[in-house]
Amino acid sequence: MKKPATLAAALVLATAVAASAFAVPQTYVVDGTHTLPRFSYSHFGLSTQLSRFNKTTGTIVFDKEARSGSVDIVIDMTSVDTGVALFDEHIQGADFLDTTTYPTATFKSTKVVFEGDEPAAVEGDLTIKGVTRPIELELEPLGVTTDPYGKVRAGFEGTAELSRKDFGLTWNVTLEAGGVLVSDVIKIQLDVS
Repeated sequence: MKKPATLAAALVLATAVAASAFAVPQTYVVDGTHTLPRFSYSHFGLSTQLSRFNKTTGTIVFDKEARSGSVDIVIDMTSVDTGVALFDEHIQGADFLDTTTYPTATFKSTKVVFEGDEPAAVEGDLTIKGVTRPIELELEPLGVTTDPYGKVRAGFEGTAELSRKDFGLTWNVTLEAGGVLVSDVIKIQLDVS
């Protein structure tokens, strides 16, 4: 299984790489309008449920020449969006995220991993519900372009899987009848442009 990861890191890294034409380290602010971490899980083993978080903030320092960087992300867990208000309330409750006690999740990078001239992964510490685990987000660069406003932007796809049990999210991991209402494995994906 791949290591768990936060999706917001991919957008921050994408923004930083896009602006790396400068020879010195640069600091960037996450564009919360275009940062929507998504997650999916199996429901009864019959369908895949897809949800997202609507509020993400953070900063990144990136130096392409030195092949180094840092990512610091905060996800507002109260902004979970399943498309159904009742599900949003349940996921924010004590059975899952307990957002009354733990309103945010954080990601603090420890390393940006390169393959050649391109970033291939971001390693760091993810904290969800007060539990911190080392994680890795795998990246696939999708291209670089200049937008209509003259800003250079890059696209990345970030993917990972995590075990919700690793973060204390153990509600209904298995049913006594042998079925699983909500899978333990959570898939994470982010397409950034």
